[in-house]
Amino acid sequence: MKLKTLRIMAIITGILGTTLFNRFLEGGALFMSLILICLLLSIYFMARGFLSVKTNPELSKKMLALISYSGTLGLALGFFSAFLGLITGFDAIEASGNAEPAILAGGIKVALLSPLFGLFTFVVSRIGMLLLRLLQKN
Repeated sequence: MKLKTLRIMAIITGILGTTLFNRFLEGGALFMSLILICLLLSIYFMARGFLSVKTNPELSKKMLALISYSGTLGLALGFFSAFLGLITGFDAIEASGNAEPAILAGGIKVALLSPLFGLFTFVVSRIGMLLLRLLQKN
């Protein structure tokens, strides 16, 4: 029974992992990688801030500011990437002179992937900031 459950979990993880990786590449590997770096930095700063709340409150406050900066940078990079993608897409439509609805919808979908990831990064950093502030007040 356990083996069957593990197989099902492996299949689901493989499907989700492949889908998420494909979406990551679809959104543009350069900007999605930069946003991922911002997310990882936010998580690192959160962990460092949580670990230093009691021992070094000054460092914990510095980590709070760094979490804010890295989350906001991830959001800004996401929207910057979206605007670049939309401008490139509209240039291609203008050059071809043919605006098929399916092509336009696909381009908009791809353009919205990086801001979505940037927004996710921003939300994670804000939740971390909220929790860190709560711990600092105690």
